[in-house]
Amino acid sequence: MEYVYASLLLHYAKKPINEENIRKVLEAAGITVDEARVKALVAALSQVNIDEAIKSAAIPAAVAAPTATAQTPAEAGEAEAEKKKEEKKEEKKEEASEEVIEEGLAALFG
Repeated sequence: MEYVYASLLLHYAKKPINEENIRKVLEAAGITVDEARVKALVAALSQVNIDEAIKSAAIPAAVAAPTATAQTPAEAGEAEAEKKKEEKKEEKKEEASEEVIEEGLAALFG
């Protein structure tokens, strides 16, 4: 992930995204550089229009953000309660399946 961040930082600074610049950014951040990953990233990004990729990635996030904040505190509390119920159901299922396994083993080994 840090390799992608380095390339985005270079793009934002309007610097060329090449092996040397990515290496410099990573080393400045105290990250041990893997030359193979740097070369693969530079090769992959040479085929990508970063501005278009950012625009297409930002649209779903902008659409999802208003719906996430639309919950009232009561709705959020209800959602949390429902989540806890589901977790308890899953725990019970896991306990039941463990008991079945133990019973099966007991039957095998008497």
